[in-house]
This record gives sequence, structure tokens and C-alpha cells, in this order.
Amino acid sequence: MKNEKGHLHPITQFTREVVGIFANLGFVVAEGPELEKEFYNFDALNIPADHPSRDMQDTFWIKTKKDEKLDVKNRPVMRTQTSAVQVRFLEKHKDSLPCAIVVPGKVFRNEATDATHEAQFSQLEALYVDKDVSMGHLKGVIEHFLKKLYSNEVEIRFRPSFFPFVEPGVEVDMKFNGKWLEMGGAGMVHPNVFKTVGIDPTVWKGFAFGFGIDRLVMMKHNITDIRLLYSGDLRFINQF
Repeated sequence: MKNEKGHLHPITQFTREVVGIFANLGFVVAEGPELEKEFYNFDALNIPADHPSRDMQDTFWIKTKKDEKLDVKNRPVMRTQTSAVQVRFLEKHKDSLPCAIVVPGKVFRNEATDATHEAQFSQLEALYVDKDVSMGHLKGVIEHFLKKLYSNEVEIRFRPSFFPFVEPGVEVDMKFNGKWLEMGGAGMVHPNVFKTVGIDPTVWKGFAFGFGIDRLVMMKHNITDIRLLYSGDLRFINQF
């Protein structure tokens, strides 16, 4: 029996394709820890202490030793969004702006599992900061990205929405096979996020957006159940 060569998981394949698209636009890959501190996952992103996403229903909080006393902002949590990497990157590189980063990675949410939801999934975050940045730049980058992934016939639209770390905030929809589908959230970086890391929001502007990589993969390959991507079933995986 011959030893067959393995191949990359479809999510890994797709992530590399996505990173390549952004690399051609001048974006570099940034990374951060999956086990995050409360400060970076929530506070620094302008998410208030009473926000529902901090509840046990949405977040995996990590227990600490009984005798370990931590400042509230240092409590460990499995990151719920790759947006936390934005703050870490800006904090470290605030003296070397402008910047353009893309952040692919796993995130974790305490959700019931079904055909479209998993407790662990992959996200793609993008951040661009410069002195002259507008919603027009945001729309142009997203449109270019989605057209490269799917086709030049792709249409996108913005719908007003609220996310604590951007202002204004929008939901991004893409017209696919004649239907409008929600792709993710986006907007202009909130001034409070800049202030948290010591960046002057009157000088620097930025946009950010986050898409679910799993959803992008499902749409591209007409996959109907997200759980197939994590099942380890070779009958499914070997199709890619």
C-alpha cells in the first residue's frame, strides 16, 4: 500500500489565499495570543463592563488558582474576536505609523453548535491606519477583496450597525447567487481605541473589518454545515 501525501485543510488553504490577496495590497500578517487578557479583548476595544458579550453565555472565562489575585483587566479569557490583535499591534507600533495589517486566527465563543455556529471558528481581521483614511477606502478594499475571492460580478452594500470599537459602524453584505448575504462587520476605528494605546485620533484615522473565514469557505464551496470543517472526516476533507 502506497503512502499517500497529505494536504492542507480547506480552512488553511483558504486563509493562505486570503492573506495573498491582502499582501498584494501591502498588508502584513499580525498575530496575537488565543488566550487573551480581558483588557485587550474588551476594555481596550471600547466594550463596556456591562456589555452582554462579557457574560458566560458568550465568553469562555478561564479559571485561575484560588490564591492568584489578578487585576480585573488581567483576567484570562479565550479571545472572542481577532480585534484584540489590533490593540496589541497599535500599542507596540504606535510610533511607526501608518500601518496595514491582516489578522487571521481562531476565536472562541460559548455558543450552541449547529449548522452555522461553532464554539471555535476562524476570523479574518484587517486594520489600516493613516492620516487620510475614509469609509471610501474601506469600501474599496472590501470590494477588491471579495471580487478577488468570488468574481468581478460581486456587489456589496453597507448597512448601518453598532460595534463599540468603530464609529461609524456598518454590516457588510455581499450579493451572491442573487441573494444578499451578511459577511461581517466594519467601520472607522473609534477614537477611544486610539486613545487607549496613546495615539492621537485627531491626527490618525483608520478602518477595520472582520469576516468569518469559515463562512467565506462555506460560500465558496457551497458547504451547508460548518461542523463538517471540524469533523476530521476524511471523506469530506479529501475533496479539497
